Amino acid sequence: MTELNEVHHPEAAQPTPEWPDTAAPATTDPSIAALVAALDGVQVLPVSEHEAVYSDLHDALLHALNEEAPNGEGEA
Repeated sequence: MTELNEVHHPEAAQPTPEWPDTAAPATTDPSIAALVAALDGVQVLPVSEHEAVYSDLHDALLHALNEEAPNGEGEA
């Protein structure tokens, strides 16, 4: 009797996604750049831990961006 076997197609595998370059954040504000640096190394964490990293970063950015501007002219 002939067994049914799935044909193996290695080229059909999904490519590994490229991670954004977090070493050089797209900001000139050093306090924001320091917060975004929390993303360094996220790619080596288990996926189950990514949500906490992104949630903490979101909260920290929200807080930093809603602080009074250093020049005293209102919100940043």
